[in-house]
Amino acid sequence: MKDLKELKKIEQFADQCMKCGFCSFFCPVYQEEKMETSVARGKNYLVKQILAGKQEFTHEMADIIGKCLLCKRCAANCPAKTQIDRVVVAARAELVKEKGLGAIKNFAFRKVMANRKAFGKYARLMQKFQWMMPTTEGKIKHLPDFIKGLGKRNFPSLSKTFLRDQVKPVYKPQNGEKPKMRVGFFMGCATDFVYPELGLKLIDFLTRHGVEVVVPEDQNCCGAAIYFSGDLETGRMLADLNIKAYKDLNVDYIVTACGTCSSTLKDYQKYLPDTEEQKQRYEEFEKKIKDSTEFVIDILKIPPQDFKLRKEFEGKVVTWHDPCHLVRYQNIKDQPRAILKALKGIKYVEMPNADMCCGMGGSFSVYHYDLTKKIAGKKMDGIKATGADIVVTACPGCMINLIDNVLLNKMPQKVHHFLELVE
Repeated sequence: MKDLKELKKIEQFADQCMKCGFCSFFCPVYQEEKMETSVARGKNYLVKQILAGKQEFTHEMADIIGKCLLCKRCAANCPAKTQIDRVVVAARAELVKEKGLGAIKNFAFRKVMANRKAFGKYARLMQKFQWMMPTTEGKIKHLPDFIKGLGKRNFPSLSKTFLRDQVKPVYKPQNGEKPKMRVGFFMGCATDFVYPELGLKLIDFLTRHGVEVVVPEDQNCCGAAIYFSGDLETGRMLADLNIKAYKDLNVDYIVTACGTCSSTLKDYQKYLPDTEEQKQRYEEFEKKIKDSTEFVIDILKIPPQDFKLRKEFEGKVVTWHDPCHLVRYQNIKDQPRAILKALKGIKYVEMPNADMCCGMGGSFSVYHYDLTKKIAGKKMDGIKATGADIVVTACPGCMINLIDNVLLNKMPQKVHHFLELVE
């Protein structure tokens, strides 16, 4: 008899589903495939069959459970408030226990991403082979045909110098006065290896506003791709390492420029606890985590007149894309718009369905790239409808997918993190 420990933890959520099918109106995967197994109701039914001992874990089952963006559009609009994201993650965890991760994910998650030094070493190795990738635009590369399994996509090249090699352990306020508060900076993987300028801009912005910033060397990957794929064991290890990295720094908050990272760090307490002690520890850690948009508006309370636009963006029309990990996981919606509307010199236009998933979903876009492009196509239609010059967001993962699809659709828009617009 299988113990199904992870599924039993979330059985209450699986039981909440009323089978109404309302989720089908909101699921981006179902809207493209129109298959019951694509939508939350179908996945939830299969999980309940497993719990009842009427269904076995099969490769087909793994494909069905894997084909979910975890965008939470279904959960946000469910009349019964079914937390299908927790059901899906628990099912993936059971699949990993029974079937294993597979060679690629096992190596990527446990040998590379779970080890900060190893991750840096392999990233530097990848740097040396970037010359093989044709340049599409600026620092954007294009995967050639001979790289199979990743799709012919556009992606930003790895930075010449990683953020970890540019930061200092401590940054004092630039005005020389006593710090308003002391915060830890969590860099995240994409900011570290692809967009180090975002980390430096955030540190500069915070220290300009009287905040002391500390950057612990022992911080690791947040673990989003890992534990959302069902590898809860490695996810717990990373959670414990990250909590330990900030434990003795005496910080008031921990701030990150990545919406996925802030969401993931906050949600250790939701997806990972195996004991009551772990749950309490993760809940204490969650209280300190703030996304950069949330921190500057809700904590620093910077007045609108203190946000200055960089000159290169003057006269531009700007729109905002809501990352799923900001708008639904953290309920952060008004704060980024307040920042953009405070920037004098640009025109802000709201995007139709701004909170619609862009289709990235971490490894989802690797295994289901053609489906990702279809989902992103609706986001491209929304961008076109605004007439905007600039698409702004606050998640490097979304940035990578938006850039790819803007180029694939031969659209003129540029994609930027909000920090790039702020002087």
